[in-house]
Amino acid sequence: MTRILLVEDDKLLRENFTELLRDEGFEIETASDRAEALRAFDRPLPDLVILDIELGRETEAGFLLCSELRKRSETIPILFFTNHESDFDKISGMRLGADDYLTKDISLNYLVVRIKALLRRIACIAGKRGDSDNEIRRGDLMLNMNTLTVRWKGERLNLSLTQLWMLHALASHPGHVKSYEQLMNASKLTVEPNTIAAHIKNIRKLFQAVDPEFSAIKTERNMGYRWFAD
Repeated sequence: MTRILLVEDDKLLRENFTELLRDEGFEIETASDRAEALRAFDRPLPDLVILDIELGRETEAGFLLCSELRKRSETIPILFFTNHESDFDKISGMRLGADDYLTKDISLNYLVVRIKALLRRIACIAGKRGDSDNEIRRGDLMLNMNTLTVRWKGERLNLSLTQLWMLHALASHPGHVKSYEQLMNASKLTVEPNTIAAHIKNIRKLFQAVDPEFSAIKTERNMGYRWFAD
């Protein structure tokens, strides 16, 4: 049974959402604050984590938890579900490694749909394990979707699941422009273009952390992005 950790300080919403997800066949664990969530991280990690940003008096607790969770797992799906609607918060969440970001003005039923979409991405990767064609080498890049690893000039990079899919879409067809919609489809997301842009910016930063001269991901204005490297 798929295990989900829900980190939410609103008791009524937490209870309603727990009931809904259990009816959908999920096993639910909950936490109401950052300390409780951290204790849950010390146990075997769940299959997916849902985070609110503001927990009690901690206005950025969810961001801190996302960062900590990414240190423990590069690929566990992380979904923000929050009242914070600003682009700054959305971009911040994506830069920290979240895979999706939803605001609480949506219905809980729609949230369930997005959760299932994230889990399908995991199942898709699992279905490709052992596929020898699922490793890409492009010059200094080595991308292996079987082991979910990325290396640049021999250095391993810690990309989130969403970032891995986007990089895979770009590197699979070097020189070809991938539109926002194509990258969204590759990542199995339904998001705004600025969310895609935030992911690409974060991917570049991860590469530049090990290679300041990295410039293989090109922006094509009003079209999208492409992988272009010798």
